[in-house]
Amino acid sequence: MAFIVTESCIKCKHTDCVEVCPVDCFYEGPNFLVIHPDECIDCALCEPECPIDAIFSEDEIPDDQIDFIEINAELSEVWPNITEQKPPLPECEEFEKIKEKKHLLER
Repeated sequence: MAFIVTESCIKCKHTDCVEVCPVDCFYEGPNFLVIHPDECIDCALCEPECPIDAIFSEDEIPDDQIDFIEINAELSEVWPNITEQKPPLPECEEFEKIKEKKHLLER
């Protein structure tokens, strides 16, 4: 099993999770982070670090976020690896509470 970054991360991109990952399995896109499922060791260190609760274990992902299992797998193959914490996106506070924002994902 792997951990999955879900819709809440879109247009926020907090990187607290990246800082604690022992295997550097996070990848960064323009407005979203993903976890490479084959690199994740299921240590669960990232999940509590996410200030917007965007990270779930693959077997506990909400039904309306199932698409993000495939999205994480797909985009982690093409986006660059991120290993250090950065500031969140400037519009983060505006988008933290928005629920449906999959259409805003920049690939």
